[in-house]
Amino acid sequence: MTLFNEKKTSNYLGNIPVKTLQRWRLEGKHIPYVKLGKAVRYRQSDLNDYIDNSIRTSTTDNGGIK
Repeated sequence: MTLFNEKKTSNYLGNIPVKTLQRWRLEGKHIPYVKLGKAVRYRQSDLNDYIDNSIRTSTTDNGGIK
């Protein structure tokens, strides 16, 4: 299992700001994370799932969100 810290997660997701990742954690949105002591880590498999679920076929495609 590959775990990424916030900075590597940011880079892996196309430079999503670390502050955005922190806000998502606070709000309980988007990407599950692992807490190891005080360290926050993201599983590569969860990041890949997030990317796969973000695929859209048109600008009107909301990914099933109503």
